[in-house]
Amino acid sequence: MPDNYEEILMEAVQLLREVPKRSVERIIQILEMEERVAPGVLKRPTLQRHMYQAGFGAAHMNVYQEARKSSSRRFCKPHRMMLIQGDIKYGPRLPIGKNGAMVQTYLSSAIDDHSRMILFLRFYDNQEESIVEDTFRKAILKFGHFDQCYFDNGSQYTAKQIKRSLVKLSIKVSHAPIRSGKSKGKIEKFHQVADDFIAEAKAKKIQTLKDLNHYWEIFLEEYYHNRAHEGIREYYESIGTTVPKEGISPLQEFNRDTRPLTFLDTTVVGEVFRHHEIRKVDKGGCISFQGRKYETKTQLIGRNVEISYDPAEPQIITVSHEGIEPFQAEPLQIQDYCNAPQILPDHMQETIPETSRFLDALEKRYAESVKRRADAISFGGYKKEVSDHV
Repeated sequence: MPDNYEEILMEAVQLLREVPKRSVERIIQILEMEERVAPGVLKRPTLQRHMYQAGFGAAHMNVYQEARKSSSRRFCKPHRMMLIQGDIKYGPRLPIGKNGAMVQTYLSSAIDDHSRMILFLRFYDNQEESIVEDTFRKAILKFGHFDQCYFDNGSQYTAKQIKRSLVKLSIKVSHAPIRSGKSKGKIEKFHQVADDFIAEAKAKKIQTLKDLNHYWEIFLEEYYHNRAHEGIREYYESIGTTVPKEGISPLQEFNRDTRPLTFLDTTVVGEVFRHHEIRKVDKGGCISFQGRKYETKTQLIGRNVEISYDPAEPQIITVSHEGIEPFQAEPLQIQDYCNAPQILPDHMQETIPETSRFLDALEKRYAESVKRRADAISFGGYKKEVSDHV
């Protein structure tokens, strides 16, 4: 290296920071073209060694780039209900399928970013988007409104329905960068606790989904929520606040927070999480939904109606149409005999006629035709009489 190698090294580092993929050969070429160093003075191995010692080798830059992509810097909201993280984890396999077939279970959870308190979680026998809706609806019903939620980019969390429901409640929806597991460290750390429970559940030889959720609730309330959390200690020590020797549990941290909870009306929450679809009423006054027929009202035959339902109870359907009060559709019951008359609206009801309007109209037309023929005959005779007289 020449005498001014520190200056040259700084320039080389700057060139690498501008374009991290620049090779050492390209950096030397640029320095020579800018006349910062004479051609042939810098050798690739020498400059590469000095850049590595300064912390700007290829390996260092790869680490920096990955850290930048993954947004792995730690964060923690200062109060409860400011940010809620959600995720799905594989649970144990249970013999709950047809004829005792083994079925994979899934744990859907919602965790408070500040306190690490679990707002709601449950094991499900599927991983459809409906389990995420169920998790967050029950979390909101139990603890109220929160400002923002943080998801990964799984199809369950990018679905339109969950986003639409949360936005209607003025809850912002954010997603972690792609391939950025570190940015959801709190819930990933919690999943390690869930692994402990799953191991115990296998030892317990749990056979049903109901029992699995029963013991999980006990494990959560008696163990996780009441156990000092090291992450809470690290947060307070990072801002210079003293933490009791025994530590702080998620339940303690959540309950002692000064930010008040904002509870929402259950009717409002239930409505925003309902699914809405359009169906056409057939000539029998029925609609089809999820492979079943449901009876509506005969006055809706041929019309498009809006149906709404709770994905947790899809068999209960509410039908809405302009001018008609919403009502609950009933599953179609096929009777032994077709002796139940349909009740049609007034404008479609049959009426007993007083007369045949068709025959009356024909009679009137016939009378007019007879009169025209009579007049024609009379006029013809008049012409003949006149001719004879002349």
